[in-house]
Amino acid sequence: MNRHESLYPLSHHHHHALFLALQLKRIGTDKSELTAEEMKSRLETFWIKDGNQHFRDEDEILLPIYAKYKDINQAEIVEMLVEHVTIRSQVQQILTSDENLVFLMNNLGHLLETHVRKEERVIFPMIEKSLPEYELKKLKPYLHVD
Repeated sequence: MNRHESLYPLSHHHHHALFLALQLKRIGTDKSELTAEEMKSRLETFWIKDGNQHFRDEDEILLPIYAKYKDINQAEIVEMLVEHVTIRSQVQQILTSDENLVFLMNNLGHLLETHVRKEERVIFPMIEKSLPEYELKKLKPYLHVD
């Protein structure tokens, strides 16, 4: 999938998030090589290193620029933002609890996968189509690189 170079950091984070989602979905199955506690530690590292900042980049940098050119009160954008809140909530629930970890991790894995795929297949193309080239280029220095 072609992506504007300024959005590469976000797409790169998405690649890591998809791998994490797969691991989360496998917890509690024969396919998992990790215990729930090991996965919890891995999730915390991901969240601190990239995940939380990734959402901030999208919410505080990418979408405000998009809003200069298009109405953000669109179903896809609203859904994206609601999913950000839900994912943040589920991550915090997992990191602060020892109960129902397998269930919570499996749910987060499924949500994270569908969320990332939607951003890559729907949201980013909407943004790339709507923003002039100079606006897309201006994004590059502001997006978190891991």
